[in-house]
Amino acid sequence: MKNLTLTTDLLILALFLFSACGNQTALAPAKGEDTARPNIIFIMSDDHTTQAVGAYGSRLASLNPTPNIDALAADGALFSHVFCTNSICTPSRGNIMTGQYSQTNGILTLDDTLPPARQYLPMEMSKLGYQTAMIGKWHLKAEPAAYDYYHVLESQGKYFNPEFRASDAGTWPDNFVKYEGHSTDIVTDVTLDWLKTKRKKDQPFFLMHHYKAPHDDFEFAPRYADYLENTHIPEPANLYDQNQPDFGSEATRGVNDDLRNRIGTSVSDRHPYRSYTEQYGITKTPRDSATSAAYQEYLKRYLRCVKGVDDNLGRLFDYLKAEGLWENTVIIYTGDQGFMLGEHDYMDKRWMYDESMRMPFIMHYPAGIKAGTKSELLINNTDFGPTMLSLAGGETPDYMQGRSFAEYLDGSEPDDWRKSTYYRYWMHLTHHDVPANFGLRTKDFKLIFYYAQPYKEKLIGTGSMWWKEDSYPITATPVAWEFYDLKKDPSENVNRYDDPAYADVIASLKDDLREMREELKETDENYPRFQQVIEANWDK
Repeated sequence: MKNLTLTTDLLILALFLFSACGNQTALAPAKGEDTARPNIIFIMSDDHTTQAVGAYGSRLASLNPTPNIDALAADGALFSHVFCTNSICTPSRGNIMTGQYSQTNGILTLDDTLPPARQYLPMEMSKLGYQTAMIGKWHLKAEPAAYDYYHVLESQGKYFNPEFRASDAGTWPDNFVKYEGHSTDIVTDVTLDWLKTKRKKDQPFFLMHHYKAPHDDFEFAPRYADYLENTHIPEPANLYDQNQPDFGSEATRGVNDDLRNRIGTSVSDRHPYRSYTEQYGITKTPRDSATSAAYQEYLKRYLRCVKGVDDNLGRLFDYLKAEGLWENTVIIYTGDQGFMLGEHDYMDKRWMYDESMRMPFIMHYPAGIKAGTKSELLINNTDFGPTMLSLAGGETPDYMQGRSFAEYLDGSEPDDWRKSTYYRYWMHLTHHDVPANFGLRTKDFKLIFYYAQPYKEKLIGTGSMWWKEDSYPITATPVAWEFYDLKKDPSENVNRYDDPAYADVIASLKDDLREMREELKETDENYPRFQQVIEANWDK
């Protein structure tokens, strides 16, 4: 590792000197800059899914929603197999901050807190001599005190006229700073101010720059009101049930579809208490016409928020180039998870289906990444911290469960890299009516087990916050398995769990899943109620 770091440092220095000679105006470092090690900027948007990043070539790519992000990918590396271990805001951020899975770091649900003593990533960066800053959406409740500087949105954060808590504005939790304007613009303004006035030029920096957008309910800046207004947004075929008759299981549809209207909030009017058809007041007939109209409104609002993020990143990137920081800064762009954009008639995230589980992940680093690199390395968000620490010249601490992929930024894949990644969603039927589940995703297959039990027994019998009445209490729902052949069925429309042709594959994946749960300390030792259900249904 030490020899690798030395070689990398020399390469960085050589390439920097070469680029500086060729473009002294845009790329020359400011006087007194420390260029021996790269700066690192970790950019994360909330709920920005791969389907809405042009570089990933999805059905939305023709709309050109992200030209600045796409250019970043073209000049760097695009990773196509990056997944979260729990598709929901707080646990995903906990994984990134700790390099640990949820039962190890204690961040299982939206209700959990990451105290300063476990804010490992900025702590380790500080040990390596980096100036650290956290700006934007934090969503981990406790003060981000492990950072040298923070300026974070209050709780979830408001889109308009947001409040922040700032390390230079008093004592937590009363250190409020209020702004007028749109949060995406303001987060960028705060970051630019930190780079201009608070950054120490004789020290490398580690900056986490996090947007609220494009989180539900997609309140875009007024200047984007006409964006895509007269454009038809391409629809996923499986938005409509008739196009996916073999999708799901009794866990997600019930026996003879008796829970199809109960499980998973929807774009159509399928879900009785939360759908975009109802939310946007769409009354068109027939039903598919109303669903299509709701989808169009949903996507336009969402993509207007995405456009705001991309435009603001253009501002940030222009500043980095003008100040000579572009060549010696590792820039990472990602979302905190994926997001369902109408696939399977679902909204939000939480699901283990790829649109929800997959994270966009783009890295730009001229000194260390060849332009146009594509990687299929199977990565999850516990790996982000170890990788950034490695790029900063450090090593992965023993307490982190993730693994650095800094040695494989050329698109290569070592033989000893993981062959599958683990997923776990805990918040059974909370907010968006997704059953509790866990499973494995390999490059070719996906195995999902819905154990479908409430996380806390005291929740049994109480209604979700989105329900208008308690007609549907939070109770256990049917337990079932789902299995998808991702090569033949990348949209996950056909559950092949009962197909005898896959019996050996499924048995092998079950063995791997059990072994991985033990290795990662995800065995539910503190939840005997779950263990009983799991063991009773493992071989069914």
